[in-house]
Amino acid sequence: MGKYFFSETEIKNSWDLVLTAFWQRYPNPFSSHVLTEDVLFRKVTSENLLVSRRLFTKTNRLPRWAERIFPGRRSVYIIEDSVVDLSNRSLTTMTWNVNHAKLMRVVERCVFTGEQDRPVWTHITRQAWISSGVFGLSRPIQEFGLARFRSNQLKAMKGLEHAISNLQTSSSCHGESAEKPKNVNPAAKNAQKPQQYI
Repeated sequence: MGKYFFSETEIKNSWDLVLTAFWQRYPNPFSSHVLTEDVLFRKVTSENLLVSRRLFTKTNRLPRWAERIFPGRRSVYIIEDSVVDLSNRSLTTMTWNVNHAKLMRVVERCVFTGEQDRPVWTHITRQAWISSGVFGLSRPIQEFGLARFRSNQLKAMKGLEHAISNLQTSSSCHGESAEKPKNVNPAAKNAQKPQQYI
């Protein structure tokens, strides 16, 4: 059956600013578990949608009881598909882990929407599905996965707020600093078209 997570959040910042911060949120002091970020594919469709696929490498520490059964340091590869719809002021993302999926699979869907009647607010809807295929241990693994997901979402929001703050500081100091902007989303080499999107 698995575990399900749902949350709704509002950020008191415009959707344009939140969208820009979304692409620039790594690295940040709240996401030290994110090791790498690579763009695998990106294009603008005929419907004027920006479609992207990125690959993240993250550390994945298990609880102590599980480390005895599954020893060794773990890196998890995460795929993120995203669609930016400028006309509707929305960003939709879908992420899932590629490896260790039998141990625990986490699928997350987020929608960032700019509010028409309140242009300085952005609404975020987040859903997650957590499952495990380990016979006899699936329930405690799913409980652990849900608890970790909740904890990581708090860190993810702090990381996003950190990126927003950096952008606001940079904007207010524009022209006063000699520091060049950092390119956090370099074009991927050997980009391939993914099989499906959101």
